[in-house]
Amino acid sequence: MAKIVSIVGARPQFIKLAPFSRALKLKEDVLHIIVHTGQHYDYNMAKLFFDELGIPSPDYHLGVGSGSHGEQTAEMLKGVEAVLTRESPGVVVVFGDTNSTIAGALAAAKLHIPVAHIEAGLRSYNRKMPEEINRVLADHCSDLLLCPTENAVNNLKIEGFRHVVNNGKLVRNTANVRHEGALVVNVGDIMYDSFLLALEIALEKSDFIERSGLVRGQYYLATVHRAENTDDTARLKAILQGLSRIGANKRVVFPVHPRTRKIIESIPEEYGAGIDLIDPVGYFDMIMLEKNACGILTDSGGIQKEAYFCGVPCITLRDETEWEETVDAGCNVLAGADADKILECSTAMERKIKTSEKFFGEGNTSAIAVELIRKVKN
Repeated sequence: MAKIVSIVGARPQFIKLAPFSRALKLKEDVLHIIVHTGQHYDYNMAKLFFDELGIPSPDYHLGVGSGSHGEQTAEMLKGVEAVLTRESPGVVVVFGDTNSTIAGALAAAKLHIPVAHIEAGLRSYNRKMPEEINRVLADHCSDLLLCPTENAVNNLKIEGFRHVVNNGKLVRNTANVRHEGALVVNVGDIMYDSFLLALEIALEKSDFIERSGLVRGQYYLATVHRAENTDDTARLKAILQGLSRIGANKRVVFPVHPRTRKIIESIPEEYGAGIDLIDPVGYFDMIMLEKNACGILTDSGGIQKEAYFCGVPCITLRDETEWEETVDAGCNVLAGADADKILECSTAMERKIKTSEKFFGEGNTSAIAVELIRKVKN
């Protein structure tokens, strides 16, 4: 029986794990072991997602918690290495670009266990982002690179990955060859799988819009969590000022990460009555908030895509994005941390958009990924 270990630790990874674990359940010859690093340990940020999405309870919970990037990654690396030594899996699967991702990839690579990276090939080309470092290093530790888009595939070809599958055919890139054994495949975006699954449940289960007294299409949804924004007081103040200006005319609902709330509360004069700070919400409630907003303001890569899936305009509170497809399609604009530009973009994008192009696959990424991962050999 094949043994596959999945390493997760943060909210976006729980969301991606849900359809992947469901696809694995259909394979009787696979033993799936889940390792939760504890990167997100607040109930609403962790256990709630397992409960709501029907993900099996983790086989291992490392309980790492918060800390500096070096401290957190080191503790994860130590814990993951111990688990992998004990379990000796055939493949380790990592998701996305968090500290849990790089810890899992690095621990497996050092133990000579093949690594499959789901959501490989994304690049912002901003090395100041911890996530950029994580995703680059995880890719270069991986044996199977499962890309969400053609742009991601092309990024890896530029970096010297040789074996690339396009439209089911193996293509050899002979320039700058460094990765003889790694296989790069565009499998589509696993988050689209997650979104379709969650939307169906959310429409039946969530009454958050009604309970919150929100009017559909008459509020903005905001999220801010990336260190480049929360740890830079000037950027955070500018973002809050931009949200306040929007909030003067239309309500801004802002589910706040616990860490971000502490920082915002230290500069309360920077946000006005129009910003409604609320506690983090479950995934189904978040989907309903996204689907019924007139616009979304975020620094989250995942929420940029979910805005696209919902057909809701997105304003990205960063200077660059990994999801260039959404910008090219005209449904996402980069406002950075400029209060004037944030307000300007909100005025210009107050309309629903059509998203007919299938940049992110057909919603069957999990099934494709599972078949490829099962073929990986030590």
